[in-house]
Amino acid sequence: MQSTTKIIKKLGLLGLLSLGNVMVQAQDIKLDSVKAGEFDMGKMWTFDTPPAEYFKKTYNFTPDAKWFEKARLSALRFATYCSASFVSADGLVMTNHHCARESGVAVQKKGEDFLANGFYAAKLTDERKVPDLFVDQLVKIEDITARMQKIEDQGESDAEKTQLRDQAFETIKKEYQEKADWKGLEIQSVSFYSGGRYSLYGFKRYNDVRVVFMPELQMGFFGGDPDNFTYPRYNLDCSFFRVYDDNGKPLHTDNYFKFNPDGVKDGEPVFVVGNPGSTGRLRTVDELEFDRDLVMPFTLQLLKNRSLALQEYNKTAKSDSILNEIFSYENSYKAYKGRYDGMKDPVLMARKRDFEKTFKKAVQSNPKLSASFGTWDNISENVKILRSVRNDIAIMQPNPLSRGELLTFAQQLVDFASLSKTNPDRAATLKSTLKAFKPEIPSLEESYLMSHFEESVSFLKKNDEYLKVALAGKSPKEAAIAALKNTKLSDEAYVNSLLDGGSAAIEASQDPLIKLARISQPRFMTGAIASRDANAKLNVERAKLGRLLYDVYGTSIPPDATFSLRISDGLVKSYNYNGTTAPIKTTYFGMYDRYEAANGVFPWSLPKRWLNPPLDLLKAPVDFISTNDIIGGNSGSPMINQKLEAVGLIFDGNMESLPGYFIFAPDAGNRTVSVHAGGMIAAMKHIYKANRLVEELTK
Repeated sequence: MQSTTKIIKKLGLLGLLSLGNVMVQAQDIKLDSVKAGEFDMGKMWTFDTPPAEYFKKTYNFTPDAKWFEKARLSALRFATYCSASFVSADGLVMTNHHCARESGVAVQKKGEDFLANGFYAAKLTDERKVPDLFVDQLVKIEDITARMQKIEDQGESDAEKTQLRDQAFETIKKEYQEKADWKGLEIQSVSFYSGGRYSLYGFKRYNDVRVVFMPELQMGFFGGDPDNFTYPRYNLDCSFFRVYDDNGKPLHTDNYFKFNPDGVKDGEPVFVVGNPGSTGRLRTVDELEFDRDLVMPFTLQLLKNRSLALQEYNKTAKSDSILNEIFSYENSYKAYKGRYDGMKDPVLMARKRDFEKTFKKAVQSNPKLSASFGTWDNISENVKILRSVRNDIAIMQPNPLSRGELLTFAQQLVDFASLSKTNPDRAATLKSTLKAFKPEIPSLEESYLMSHFEESVSFLKKNDEYLKVALAGKSPKEAAIAALKNTKLSDEAYVNSLLDGGSAAIEASQDPLIKLARISQPRFMTGAIASRDANAKLNVERAKLGRLLYDVYGTSIPPDATFSLRISDGLVKSYNYNGTTAPIKTTYFGMYDRYEAANGVFPWSLPKRWLNPPLDLLKAPVDFISTNDIIGGNSGSPMINQKLEAVGLIFDGNMESLPGYFIFAPDAGNRTVSVHAGGMIAAMKHIYKANRLVEELTK
């Protein structure tokens, strides 16, 4: 699953972001009769309260405490962004190729190209230590809910509650760092149900991690962006590392998932053990509608416009780094478009409304909980505030990727002018930074500013003062060209004169971009402060809602994902799409057909060593699907069976899985896509001749 977090952070949208295969049209069903699904809130079960009885009831097998313990200790967190697992007694670690790319490339030697040619350590001594790479194993869990909530409840205001909570986390961490059985562990506080429960996790960190095997990028991401989030897929999205102990020897461990290359059967129960990053399934309908109506449309237009600008620029630049950035935008666009489509689906939203209605009734009818019924109203009031300032924040945030470098710089100058009056010391510090500003890539500047004006037209009212000044009767393209032609902000002497002249010089400037910034900066600051305060209150109300959810439903509903270790159950199961039925697995035959049908043109090209395959490889499986509940962060998670054997490696979801941020709907085609264990072994055996690795995985 390709991560979208990096590009969203760059755009400053991470805190703002909160089907195609849906069964029926809205006009064919009475929406008020739609009922929530039993698992709409998902199946991301915690190891704090493992769902043993549910597994017994559902799959007719009874995992005991030892089963869950081995599953937990065999799983790993790969650095700070992916999942992984031990797959041999000698510390062999499995994760995705897309999780390992940067790590692997870091140990290339002169003349090597792991992305083009892959890497395999034929001997143990060939395994290369990756600087700064670590994996974490969850070895200790402590429930601190009662203690945390007692401290939080002492706060009288929302701000005080938050401050007390944060202080308590630090105090408890320091206390546990001195406990004999917690010493030396990486300690993390974990919040579940938005504060309804709290745990302390202790991780054993392994810092000596060495790369063993990586396929070529073209195999790890066969089909590229066009095939991303689709199925059938043909990706060998795997990599292998090894953990070494303090003596520089391969780590011996009794906790690992033995490989089962025979893989999976149709209808077989399977389990994902990994670290899902973030879901918003506890978000109220008001919050989801805010995302649907305002946040997502702007985000999608921004992502698409920036991608198009870079694509045009790269026609002449021909830069691989720009290509990667374009992919990040396109990947993010596809991911958020899928979520947006889900939010626009009336049936899925009706399911969310029905759950909320049922939840409210349960709270209102319980004398011990009914006093908290106003939580929903409080959330709604703060969402209204967010709605009222959303467009000003989105359009006017000083971010070069959103507005271009020069307009962003103009806004920083206006901010400097304001600080010169209210906080001269801070302004003096900022002055040297502003004097060092050097704009880059003029051709992109025009595209970004034009896109910003287009977005302003889409999301601001027609008579908005900002629009009137920005466009002055021109089209967005004409206005961008005129503004950049007439601005002097690329002139170092002019900029220095403004800074040396202080607030008066900036306030008197008739530079077109500064004139715009004088409108946008105060509006952005007003909106940002209102949004900050509303979100602070929302965090407190969400914590109350989380407590209510836990009080009403207990652990029968798992908490939202928090990049903490979870286990998700599902079935190997097909689904209907595009008028046909998806097979539960794909084979290398299918991959070569895809290659031939595309005439070997990228992104369906193949590395040279793959061009003359043996028949035994062609018949081998590559990927398979199941109904497990995953999201970003799960990348690299092992897919295991009831015997705690690794039968696959998850790497993506299909298009129908993208609404999974706010609702889990396997009945609507939501599927997890995994590399088949047999497919990995077949590739290592027949193509890479990685006999040492095959023997270790299959012995």
